[in-house]
Formats: sequence, C-alpha cells, structure tokens
Amino acid sequence: MADKMNAQVYTTALNADFGTSVASAVTASELAVFNSPKYALFPGFCDVHVHFREPGFSYKETIRSGCASAARGGYTAVCTMPNLNPVPDSAAHLKVQTDIIETDACIHVYPYGSITVGEKGETLADLEAMAPNVCAFSDDGKGVQSDDMMRAAMVKAKALGKMIVAHCEVNDLLHGGYIHDGRYARQHGHRGICSESEWAQVARDIELVKEIGCKYHVCHISTKETVDIIRKAKAEGVDITCETGPHYLVMNDMDLQEDGRFKMNPPIRSEEDRKALLEGILDGTIDMLATDHAPHSAEEKAKGLEKSVFGVVGLETAFPIMYSYLVKPGIMTMERLIEVMVDNPRKRFGLPLGTDFSIWDLEKEYEVDPANFVSLGKATPFTGWKVCGECVATVCGGKVVYRKNG
Repeated sequence: MADKMNAQVYTTALNADFGTSVASAVTASELAVFNSPKYALFPGFCDVHVHFREPGFSYKETIRSGCASAARGGYTAVCTMPNLNPVPDSAAHLKVQTDIIETDACIHVYPYGSITVGEKGETLADLEAMAPNVCAFSDDGKGVQSDDMMRAAMVKAKALGKMIVAHCEVNDLLHGGYIHDGRYARQHGHRGICSESEWAQVARDIELVKEIGCKYHVCHISTKETVDIIRKAKAEGVDITCETGPHYLVMNDMDLQEDGRFKMNPPIRSEEDRKALLEGILDGTIDMLATDHAPHSAEEKAKGLEKSVFGVVGLETAFPIMYSYLVKPGIMTMERLIEVMVDNPRKRFGLPLGTDFSIWDLEKEYEVDPANFVSLGKATPFTGWKVCGECVATVCGGKVVYRKNG
C-alpha cells in the first residue's frame, strides 16, 4: 500500500483491513498519483436522508444529478426519501423509482417506502409488498399525526424486520411558522416553529416503540429537548437511533439572513440547541450525520424566508464543513466523524461498505460557491464560508464515479 499511496488512510470499524483492501482499487483506478501526506483516503460516506426528486420533480434534481453530487461529496451510498410522484407506497409505484436507479445511479441508492398511502397519514401503505426493495419506511416531510396509524405501521414494520424512520412534527403546533421560534424571529417579525412541535412527537413515538418493540430512527433532530429525550430512551434500552445535519451543528438562528437559502425544516434553532446537538453527537446520543439534501429550483428558493419552500442542499459541503469547523479546531476527532458518516449509518441500515472510498486534499482552502455544485439545487446556508478539504476522487464498486476536473 505504501508504494502505491502515501496518503493518510482512515480505516473503519466495518472493515479493519480497509486500507489494504482498497490498494488494488487505487491502482486499477490509476489514483496512485496521490502520493502526498496532504491527501486522505476515507471509506465511502453514507447519507441515510437525501431527496433526489425523481420521479415527479426532476426539475429540482434527478437520480443522475443527485448521485453525481453525492459522489463529489465523497458519498457512495444514500437513502432516498419518498416525497415523490408517484409516492412509493406500493410495489408498482416503487418500481418507477427503482427502474431509474438501475439505469442512472453511479453510486448505491437505497429507496425508502412511504409509511402511508400518498404520505397522507390516512391509510397504511403496502409495506409488505415494498419491504424486499426498500431500506426502511418513512413519511419524511410529514409527521404521522395519528397515534393509531403510527402504531399500526410499527407493528407491521416489526413483523417485516424493517425500521420506521420518522420525520417528527406535530401539525397543530406549527401555527404557520417557517423559522425557529426564537430571537431572530421576534426581532424580524417572522412566525416561528416551536421546539415542542418536534420533541413532542419524538416522545410519543418512543412510548409506542416501548409498547411494540420495533426498530426506530428519528430524522434530522434539531432541539435540545429531543437530544435529552433520546438520551434517556437509549439509557432505558429503547431500540432508537437518530441523525442531525451539519447546519444544526455549526449555526444558530442568529446566523439567519433574509434569504430562502436559510430555510429548512426543521429550522436552525438557538445556540443552546446547537450546543446540545453537538454534545449529543460527541457523546453518542446522536448516531449519525445526514444532510437532508433537499434541492429546489432557484425560483422556489428566491422568495425570502417566509415564502420560499423548505430545503437546502448539503452533499457537497458536509465533509468540508464538519472537517473545517469541528475536526480541525479539535472539537470532534476524525475517528468520530468517520463513525457518524460511515460506520453508524451503514450498521443501522444494514448497508455494505465493500471497498468504496474517496480521496481528499485536506490542505485545499476555498470558499463555498454553489455555482460550482454538481447538484441542480444551489441553495445552501454555507455560501461564502471558508473551508478546508476538497474531494479529488471517489470510487464506488471499483469504478471512478467522481474525479476533480475529470
């Protein structure tokens, strides 16, 4: 290996011999030119929460462009959310998406099936028919409001050996809000989304998990109360995991600007929440990092905080932001970053690693410029942020799926 690559090689608990196992792939891919210690080789990142918008909304993103964006960010595996058209709520509707994945994906793409028909929360989707071809079940973008519906979904998912992945949001507590109900909202006359709208449904679902015993995962947590509730549940032995995103770890609501690129759901919350989330990801309460990559058209994101649609992109900035603002300052170790971006998501969702990897120039400094994104979506709260770390190549399944300037 040393003769072929002198880059720093970061191993993974999923494959103790990772460095050796990729040696032939490096040679086969003609990547041995990266023989400087300034380069780092990482196992393929995994994001269990992305929106690739196809079928139904290909003007926002496609399977092809989403995979290319992921590959540029060092990701070789993603799980795609079901807010599509048609919603994957049956085997036939799911096949519309998987047919596109088979022809257009350059990395591993694992679709979710929806929990309810049309993600409307009224009728249970055909979970049994979809189970062999989905990574889990979720109505992401919408919280399941009915206790009885979520209970029925958990019972069925448990019988099928699948996990429920929940976007937790109590509709009755939203009151037309669109950013965090905090200091920025009050100062600028915006309607806020209260923290209870998230944590109250997490607490409800945990009680259902205790009753039923299914595997359960919480999407994009954003509040200090949610961290505390999940920490307590884990201590009680509840089979629960959760994720948060980079923007929740390095920003608070006072970093907002009057621009749609700062609007996502759940919203960026207070500094107290940010600190609690950071503590949670460091102490293991929060299991994994997920971008909630949610591309939209420029027009949809150009209407300010109130009228823009929810969602920002994140696949191409996740590692540079985490490395630059948490690892380099010594707040988080590189080993922990690999755990939350590689090991934990793959373990929880049962996704193999193989010899997938990416190579990064850790000394490269630049400013985040969405004009350079491969994703069709350009809305990011990190525009203009100075970062270190640039992906120069990604290999998936033995093939180079991204190469800088290539």
